[in-house]
Amino acid sequence: MSKKLTTYKGTDKDMKCHGGFQYELGKMYTDDGAIRCGGRGFHSCKAPLDVFRYFAPNKSRYFACLVGGTVDEDTADSKIASSELELKAEIGIPGLVKAHIEYVKAHTTTEHTDHKQATAGDYGAATAGDYGAATAGDRGAATAGDRGAATSRGSVTVGVNGTGLVRGNGVKIRGGLGAILVIAEEEENSYDLAHWKAVVVDGKTVKADTWYKLMNGELVEAEQC
Repeated sequence: MSKKLTTYKGTDKDMKCHGGFQYELGKMYTDDGAIRCGGRGFHSCKAPLDVFRYFAPNKSRYFACLVGGTVDEDTADSKIASSELELKAEIGIPGLVKAHIEYVKAHTTTEHTDHKQATAGDYGAATAGDYGAATAGDRGAATAGDRGAATSRGSVTVGVNGTGLVRGNGVKIRGGLGAILVIAEEEENSYDLAHWKAVVVDGKTVKADTWYKLMNGELVEAEQC
């Protein structure tokens, strides 16, 4: 692989991966072995929100990366393993949210190309199956199945172990058990971020299949759509 690729990576609070490898910001790491996704190599994700599946909010750090060399890709999501990786910048959850919106715009260009990828415009509804990706515009509704990802500026529903992002004004989100939900409220007179929160549906603090919204920056249950 000659061209460098921008990806996203999570670490623990000490900038270590699950295997204990220590990272430093701005340092290029290389691996000359046989690169295999889920095995050897430096792991990261092409889709920003997929990072949450491996490093949960509230106890992790998030980075934009530059990767190259040999690359092996996963089939379940956008995770890759590469022989070269550099942590370029720490961007946190707000940076992941912004990057994911841009990622979706760049990679989803047609309506309902298949059941794994669906796009709808303003006030529209997009639905994708298990492991699928759904995106909807202003006041739209995006739904994805188990381990799917959904993004909208209206309402979002994801299944078990899914990943959902909703951003706008008066937005709502819900997910199945184990889902990671990101909800962001914008300022009323601009697209600037007013409040945001990232949570995991644990069935206790955050209930499964229950609508949530932000009120004064705090997560509260919302009326059923």
